[in-house]
Amino acid sequence: MSKLLKGQPISRLEGHLKVTGQAKYAGEYNVPDLLYGYVVNSTITKGKITAINSEEVKKLPGIVAVFSHLNRPSLAWFDIQYSDMDAPPGSPFRPLHKGDVIYNGQPIALIVAETFEQARHAASVLKVTYETEEFNTDLEANLSTARDPKVGMATALKPLPPKDKGNAEEAASLAPHSASGYFVHGTEHHNPLELFATTTVYDGPGKVTIYDKTQGTINCQLYVGNVFGLHFKDVRVISPYVGGAFGSGLRPQYQLFLSVMAALELKRNVRVTLSRSQMFTFGHRPPTIQTTRFSANADGKITSLYHKAVAETSRNEDYTEVVVNWSPMLYPSPNFATEYQLVPLDVFSPLDMRAPGGSTALHAIESTMDELAYKVGKDPLEMRLINYAEKDESAGRPFSSKELRECFAQGAEKFGWDKRNPMPRSMKKGNKLVGYGMATGVWESMTLPARAEATIRTDGSLLVKSAVTDIGTGTLTVMTQIAADELGLPLELVTFEYGDSKMPFAPIQGGSFTVSTVGSAVTAAVRALRKKIFKIAAGITNSPLDGYKLDEVTFSDGYVFASDAPDKKLSLFQIVSANKGKVISTKKLNVPNPLKLKKHTRAAHSAVFVEVEVDEELGMVNVTRAITAVAAGTVINPKTARSQILGGMVWSISKALREETIPDHRFGKYMNQNLAEYHIPVHADIHDLDVIFVEEKDEIVNELGSKGLGEIGLVGMPPAIANAIFHATGKRINKFPIHFEMLID
Repeated sequence: MSKLLKGQPISRLEGHLKVTGQAKYAGEYNVPDLLYGYVVNSTITKGKITAINSEEVKKLPGIVAVFSHLNRPSLAWFDIQYSDMDAPPGSPFRPLHKGDVIYNGQPIALIVAETFEQARHAASVLKVTYETEEFNTDLEANLSTARDPKVGMATALKPLPPKDKGNAEEAASLAPHSASGYFVHGTEHHNPLELFATTTVYDGPGKVTIYDKTQGTINCQLYVGNVFGLHFKDVRVISPYVGGAFGSGLRPQYQLFLSVMAALELKRNVRVTLSRSQMFTFGHRPPTIQTTRFSANADGKITSLYHKAVAETSRNEDYTEVVVNWSPMLYPSPNFATEYQLVPLDVFSPLDMRAPGGSTALHAIESTMDELAYKVGKDPLEMRLINYAEKDESAGRPFSSKELRECFAQGAEKFGWDKRNPMPRSMKKGNKLVGYGMATGVWESMTLPARAEATIRTDGSLLVKSAVTDIGTGTLTVMTQIAADELGLPLELVTFEYGDSKMPFAPIQGGSFTVSTVGSAVTAAVRALRKKIFKIAAGITNSPLDGYKLDEVTFSDGYVFASDAPDKKLSLFQIVSANKGKVISTKKLNVPNPLKLKKHTRAAHSAVFVEVEVDEELGMVNVTRAITAVAAGTVINPKTARSQILGGMVWSISKALREETIPDHRFGKYMNQNLAEYHIPVHADIHDLDVIFVEEKDEIVNELGSKGLGEIGLVGMPPAIANAIFHATGKRINKFPIHFEMLID
C-alpha cells in the first residue's frame, strides 16, 4: 500500500530550479527580435498634459516608437471591459486613455527601443508639460468627506459591516469598564522581490503569447481579450514562476497593457519591465483610521463593542476591505455597532495586500481588548477565554470548526505565559525592558469554483493540469501530493502542470483559498478519473476485477486491486494498454455548495505570543521570540505550511516596527520609493520564531478540510507586538509602525 502523502513535509518540487537559476520569470524569456519598453510616469498629482515632445525623442538612436494618449489605438469603450476578477465597484484605470492626470506617477507614455538602455535614456529626456490642478491625498485631513462605500460584485467576497445589535452607546455608558483607541495605519506597498514585467510575443494578427508576472493567468487573458478585442483563445498567458506578489498581481497591472499594446501595434515582440520606484505607482494597502470602544462588566464579560474604520480609496473606484466585521465575530456582545467608510482621494486605487483588512483590523481589536483586560484586572489570555465565541453571533450561525481554545492552551504553555509578571514595566534584562504580549488571529476560509484535468498517460503516470499560478507558496508541491494520494501513486509518477491560461480554469491566487479551491478541483478530477479507469478495467476480457464495484477496489502503487483480494489486480499500464494505448483523461469543474456553506462561518484561527526587549534609554525594540499556534483544518504539507506562517510572522515584525510608505501631501507623492528607505526586516532583526499546528477537523469547509494559511500568519502578531511593547514600557502606541522615538521618555 502506498503511503499517504497529504500531511507529509515534502520539499518544494521546483526548489532546485529556483536556487540554481533555471526557473524563468516573466522578464527572462529572451525571445527573438525583442523590443524593450520603458514607462514614463507623471511628475504631477492632478491636472492635464498639454504637450509631449515625442518627435524629438524619436530622433534618438534605437528609438522605435513613443506611445501616449495622443496616438493610443482605439480600444474598448466600456468600464466592464477593463474590469477583472478583483476589480472593486467603479471605473477601472485605463492607461494612456486621455491627457488627464489623476494621480502622481501615472503612466503617461511608453518609449519602445531596440535596447532597454536606449528606452530608459529616452524616457529620462522626454519633456512633458502640464496644467496642474488642486489635489487631496491626505486621509486624516479629509475625514469629514467620508461616505459609505458603493456596492458591487466584489461585495460578495468583501461583505459590508453586519447589522448593529442592541444599543452599544447606552451599554457602554452603563458599563463599569471601558477601553477605547484611535488607531492610525499608513500606506504600505507590496514590494515583492521580482519586479513587474511582461514579455509579449506577437504570434500574428490578433494573436499573442504573454509571459506575465501575475496571480491569475486567466484573469489577465480575459482582460487582454476584452480590452484589445481579441478572441480569448488567441490570447495565451503564461506564468509558472512568480517571485512574490502578496496581492500586487491580483489585478492586471499597467505594464501588461502597455506591452500588449506595443506588440500589436508594432507587430513585434515587446517586453516592459517596471523599475523599483515604478512599483510604487499602482496598488497599495490603504491608510486607515480606526476608532474603538469596548466595554465590559466587573467579571470581564463584554457588554458593548463599537468599531469604526475610515479608509482611503481612489476617485474612480471604491476599494474596500473587511475591517470592522471581525470584532463581533471574535467577541460576542449583546450590543455592538460597526461602521466602515471611504474617503476618495487623488491616488491610484488601493489593492489587496496580504491579509487585507484583517491585518489592519486586528491591531485595533486586539490592542483594545488588551487595554480592557488591564482595566478589568484580568490577564489578557483569561480575558479572551471569558469572551470566547462558541458561535458567530454577528451572523447568527455556528463555526464549521474552531479550535482556537486549544491554540491558546498550546501556545501559552510552550511560550511560558504563566511566567509573565502582569504589571507593565516590571520585567527587565540588563538595560532592556522585557514585555510579553499576546493576541488572537482570524481569517475567513473560502472555496471558489475551479476546474482541473487529470490524465493517465501511456506509461501509467498521472498528469494533472490547472491554470493556477504558484506565487511561491508551494502550490506545485501541494497539488502533486493531493493528486498522488487520490490515485495511490508515488510522487515521482505524478506531474502537475500549471501557470498557463490554456489550461483548465482557476481563479486568481489569493485570499488563502488556493489549496481549498484548486485542491478540491484536483481531487474531483482525479476521482472522476478513477471511476473512468475502473470502468475500463472491469470491462477487460477475463478481468480479475469483473463483478467488483468502484468502492470495492483500491488504487495503490500503480495498481487497481480488489480490496478483499489483493492478488486480483491490474496495473494502470495494463488498463491504458487495454484502452487501445490511448490516454485516459477527465476534466472536472468543482463548484462549492453555497447552500451548505452559508449555514456556517468558516475561518482559520490563531493565538500569538510575543516577547520583546526595549532599550530603556534608546527606545529600540527587538522581538526576541514569538510563537504562533494555528488551527486551520487539514494541513496538506507541514513544511510549506510552516514557511507560510513564518513568512507572515516576519512580515508582522515589519508591519509593527519597520514598514511604511511615507507621503508628502504637499506634492501628493510617496517619498521613499526604494528598498533603501522603505524599511523591511533583515536577518539580524529575526530571532526565535516558532509555529504550532493545532489539530482541527472540518468536514464542511471543503472536500479537503483545508482552511488556508497565507493570511492567518500575519493578522495576529502585529497587535501581539504592540501589546508586548505596552507590557514592557507602559506605553500604548496605536500607530504603526512603532518608532523608537515614540517610546523615549
